[in-house]
Amino acid sequence: MTDAAEPSPASGTGSAPEPGAGAGVVRVTVAQVAVSDDHGANRQTVLDAFKVAARVGSNLLVLPEYASAYDSHGVGPEHAEPLDGPFVTLLRARARKHGIAAIAGVTLPGTDGVRAVNALVVVDGSGELAGVYRKVHLYDAFGYRESERLEPGPADAEPVTLQLGGLTFGVLTCYDLRFPESARRLVDAGADVLVYPAAWVAGPLKADHWRTLLQARAIENTAVVIGVGMTGESVIGRTLLVGPDGVVGLEMGEEEAYRTVDLDPVPLAAVRKTNPSLANRRYTVVPTGA
Repeated sequence: MTDAAEPSPASGTGSAPEPGAGAGVVRVTVAQVAVSDDHGANRQTVLDAFKVAARVGSNLLVLPEYASAYDSHGVGPEHAEPLDGPFVTLLRARARKHGIAAIAGVTLPGTDGVRAVNALVVVDGSGELAGVYRKVHLYDAFGYRESERLEPGPADAEPVTLQLGGLTFGVLTCYDLRFPESARRLVDAGADVLVYPAAWVAGPLKADHWRTLLQARAIENTAVVIGVGMTGESVIGRTLLVGPDGVVGLEMGEEEAYRTVDLDPVPLAAVRKTNPSLANRRYTVVPTGA
């Protein structure tokens, strides 16, 4: 794990961090970390990540999917904690202490006592719980059956967004990346930046899919897209930031590391003016409710 956040450029809407960022600019630290089924160790990772984000003056910290607990053989009820449990309580306390918003993957208890819920929590800089996104698309693909241990969130739930500076951030997770209508629905709710915390499972062509799909979501929505990957056994890491013009501005390998970028709403608006595809579209996205 690197000891300090290292700046990287973010083409299209971002740049390496500099003192005195302009009005509306949002500084984001991404934490590409390994996660285990040791809940205490994962909470220590949260403490470390907030220290890094605070040291560089970030406004937002993003951790991967399943940041509270992960097992490569499957995540289920035995990994779950309630929203008032130790992980989210710590996340909120550190956000409040440092004045830094946070997005992190958690596993919540399910409704049937047999399965759990794969979720993202969004905490604002005052430590308030700003939203909870329950993963809609479960990973029943490539030989996995996530639905055997997890229950899906409602497709018609209100999109989860967070306003920071001059940008609105919207959240989805991992397998949701393969469903473009989910991203479009977030953009319809005002999202300028799409954030995908993930534990993207390794396999043939999987890294190519990850990169290509993140770029596609950015281009088709003229949005900044940030995919924050877990690293470690069976997952690929490869955190990526793509500008609304499709240019990759940050691409990490498989190592544990932090990176920090500044996101500027001015270039984003310029791209959307040049390429008004959102204004030109003739279809809307309607959830099934299932």
